Amino acid sequence: MKIATAQLTADRNKDVNLAKAVKYIAKAKESGADLIVFPEIFMAFVPARATTYLADVAEPLDGNFVTRMKEAARKHQINIIFGMYETKPGEKERAYNTIVFLDRSGNLVKSYQKTHLYDAFTTKESNRVIPGDASFGVVETDFGTIGLMICYELRFPEIARSLVLQGADILIIPTAWVTGDMKEFHWKTLLKARAIENTVFVVGANQIGNIYSGSSTTIDPMGVEIASAGEEEILIIAEVDLERIKRVRAKLPCIENRRPEFYYK
Repeated sequence: MKIATAQLTADRNKDVNLAKAVKYIAKAKESGADLIVFPEIFMAFVPARATTYLADVAEPLDGNFVTRMKEAARKHQINIIFGMYETKPGEKERAYNTIVFLDRSGNLVKSYQKTHLYDAFTTKESNRVIPGDASFGVVETDFGTIGLMICYELRFPEIARSLVLQGADILIIPTAWVTGDMKEFHWKTLLKARAIENTVFVVGANQIGNIYSGSSTTIDPMGVEIASAGEEEILIIAEVDLERIKRVRAKLPCIENRRPEFYYK
């Protein structure tokens, strides 16, 4: 199968981002991709110091942004994963940081609200974002089992392991990874670590531009980069062979060799 990763710059205008998304969805389909992944919160760029509340930008899952993305999925017969700000009824300031998974018929098969918020490196995401409270779950598809994580959650190996123990073959991690000292080093190192320790594929789809660092990457179960981006807007395509997981685990059976009775007491 082929996974397309759209490394893009988000505009403050949601309509601009929708138009760009539709363009890249068409490009992904032309490239033969089964799935296209957009970054975290791609729906709109809202600077940290903006006077706009995220609740003013956010939309429900049946709002215009998701509806238009559903139309694109149906038109191009492609699976789509993207990030957005989701409304919470009664909330006037904050919003959920949500990932949406649409199948090729335009059905919403999974939405996941970020649970581990980026309260680190002088940033406090929890001032603007409502933490999700749903447990982690995988998505069964006709091309493999998908586990979803969001950005900062890459730093929590427990999340990735939980998804893999539920059967995830591929960890999809939409991201808006902020630039900064050692940040790109952490990004690449953690993507590889999650792939190697779990012997699965890992897809990191990062924003570029504004305050974000790019370098979107797909890693195979042995830690090999099989598709990478730099500092520009780009669509990258990764060939993912799930049989590779079986071959790697035959050599490196770390999931099988676990002894969890020693880990949690």
